[in-house]
Amino acid sequence: MADTGGTLTDGGAEGGAAEGAPGGRSTAWHADPALRLLVIGSLLNGLAFFATLPFLALYLSDVSSLSEARIGLVVGSVALISSFGGAVGGLLTDRFGGVRVIQTGLLFNVGAYAALAAARQLSLIVVLVCLLGVGRLLTEPATKKLLSLAATGMGEAVFRIRYVTLCVAAAVGPLGGAALYAVANWMIFLTPAVVFTGYLVLVVARAPVLRRLDEAHGGEAEGVGSGWRTATRDPLLLRVVAAGLVLFLVFSQFESILPLYIKEVRGESAVTYFSLLLALNAVLAIAMQWPASWLSRRMSPQRLALLGAFAFMVAALLFRGLETHVALLFLGVVFWTVGEAVLFPMPDTVIHHITPDSRKGAYFGFAELRYLGFFAGPVAGGALLGASASLYFGLMAVTVFGTWLLLRDPRLHGP
Repeated sequence: MADTGGTLTDGGAEGGAAEGAPGGRSTAWHADPALRLLVIGSLLNGLAFFATLPFLALYLSDVSSLSEARIGLVVGSVALISSFGGAVGGLLTDRFGGVRVIQTGLLFNVGAYAALAAARQLSLIVVLVCLLGVGRLLTEPATKKLLSLAATGMGEAVFRIRYVTLCVAAAVGPLGGAALYAVANWMIFLTPAVVFTGYLVLVVARAPVLRRLDEAHGGEAEGVGSGWRTATRDPLLLRVVAAGLVLFLVFSQFESILPLYIKEVRGESAVTYFSLLLALNAVLAIAMQWPASWLSRRMSPQRLALLGAFAFMVAALLFRGLETHVALLFLGVVFWTVGEAVLFPMPDTVIHHITPDSRKGAYFGFAELRYLGFFAGPVAGGALLGASASLYFGLMAVTVFGTWLLLRDPRLHGP
């Protein structure tokens, strides 16, 4: 993969000099003020998100008489709005700059979370939940563009580090959310409001550092229509979006449909088993980024993608073996996490490499459509599991290879 010599060691990106480093010396990500702020921001954003979203359905059931289907629709609106609206957020980023768009998105988040903590009228609560999706469609593409602009010489390492922040947030955030929910259900919104306020203060205080990225690398901004047409007609970007959609469609099974299968096989002990699986997955996902980075410097991107797909396939087959022995379930999550660690950062890394600086916002924004896999996956998976467990796991094992087929094009990975 072109320009991906970075590692996740404390020494930063080996073999890649960050642009502007004195004497061409390589610069560790944490020594770069812009990268350090963006990584910290990604961690804060993830902690706030994961402290709230897992408990949003419970909160709606507490404060309303909505059916399960309608609660699911309200909760799912956050992902739907951010996925479809990501293209708009990306185009706005190219037009007005990443700093302004991030600040606007953070203002949306602060206002929406603070209002949710105080709101008691159902119609207002539903509108405010939708605004959480608006905040994400603004902050996500803008953050990825600025990370990409700042990541010269260490692109893959930076996006793997961002993925680690998401893993940490997914492990820690729900613990904080559970503690808050036990005190008072509305408190799951208060803490994110405080966290996003702190993040906003950081971005405002360090805005000149981030603006230099836009000014130095942004180039001549294209018109909104031109940026949209270019993104939607780029066959390489379409391949990446499709690959991400397939990946997320399969990955969404882990937290949505797999627990149902465990309950079907193991009954009431399913909650205990799945809690242990989540904990093991979170720990392994963080630990495996180091070996995944090492492999990325010794294998071609095509072979790395094949390895990730193969690991997911093995995991699906091992999960099916739960009826034989519960140990296969935990062995399966090891292979599952290998596939996750290898494949998850890859679409963002590819977009980082194939996109001109002036269009990174539009490309990263359009690529948010791949998150529709998290919406479509549980629907398809639930129907398949209801028909046949063997059919369900078999199709899961085969489908994930679509990600490899779409990412194996050598044009995606440079010379």
